[in-house]
Amino acid sequence: MTLREETVEKKYVYRGKILNLRCDDAVLPDGKPCKREIVEHSGGAAVLCVREGKIALVRQFRYAYGEELWEIPAGKLERGEDPAAAAARELSEETGLVAERMEPVLTLYPSPGYTDEKIYIFEAKGVREGRQHLDEGEFLRVEYVPVARVKEMIEKGEIRDAKTVAAVLARC
Repeated sequence: MTLREETVEKKYVYRGKILNLRCDDAVLPDGKPCKREIVEHSGGAAVLCVREGKIALVRQFRYAYGEELWEIPAGKLERGEDPAAAAARELSEETGLVAERMEPVLTLYPSPGYTDEKIYIFEAKGVREGRQHLDEGEFLRVEYVPVARVKEMIEKGEIRDAKTVAAVLARC
C-alpha cells in the first residue's frame, strides 16, 4: 500500500502577504475522503555565523508566542528568490555582517503536519563587518554568544527556535 494522499480540490480560505490558508479535499491511501488544512508559505532562509568562537544571535519579540526569542538571523524568501542570497541579505540586514559565501547546512521542514514551508539554513563563510540596516518595523538586538554558552542555552531551554537549534546541532 502506498502512503501517498491525493488532492481532490484545493480551496483557498485566505490569501495574505505572508501566507495563504487552504482547506483541501483529499483522499487517504485507503480511499477514504479527508480534509487537509494547509498553510502555504514561501519559505525562509537562515544563517549560522560563527566568528572567533561566538555565534551571532538576534533577540527579538515574536508576537505569535508573546515573548522574546533568541534566533540566528533569518527571514522570509521572496517568490523565486535564491535561498543563499536571502540568507546573505538577512545576515547583512540584521547584524551588519557580510559573508563572502554561504555554505548549505540543511533544509528544515518546521511543521510538516500543516505547512509547506521550508527553511534553508546556511553557514556564513569569510565574514567581515558591514552596516546593519533593519527592515522598517523590525526591532532586534544582536549579541555574539560563545558556542559553549549557546549549547548550554539550548540544553536549558533558553533557545527554543527550531532553526537555531538545528543549525547549532548540525555545525557546532
